[in-house]
Amino acid sequence: MASGLLTPQLPITGTFAVPLGLYYVLLSGRVVAQRLQSKKLTDQPVGGAAADTNGLAASIRAQVNFAENVPLALILAGIVELNGGSRRVLTGALSVLVAARVLHAHFGLLLQNSSGFGRPIGYLSTQGVVVGLVGYSAYLLKSFWGY
Repeated sequence: MASGLLTPQLPITGTFAVPLGLYYVLLSGRVVAQRLQSKKLTDQPVGGAAADTNGLAASIRAQVNFAENVPLALILAGIVELNGGSRRVLTGALSVLVAARVLHAHFGLLLQNSSGFGRPIGYLSTQGVVVGLVGYSAYLLKSFWGY
């Protein structure tokens, strides 16, 4: 019965926070698995240029890159959603973000030599989503600033 008492807040952002949160957990688990496999459980150096890019260093980089980009995008999405942004536009943008992050990590950084096709596509798509959400947020708030 409690579900009928509350109106969902930020339902679109909340919906996409689920797969993005689960994907972050997957990337984190990959780091743990690589740490156990390589027996480097602390902040020991993971190797120089000759390091295995499919191993620990690549897994850490994929996880950190996700953590650097996704929170800002979700915050911007929340701002857009709270200010009356279009459900379709927001759903489209966050769908692209999910695909971009998977492309960047699993079809980019985690492939041989971190040079998979998904890396540049994922990067550019993520930046496009962030810039798009910034612009859309500014557009939605323009009347507040007298424009």
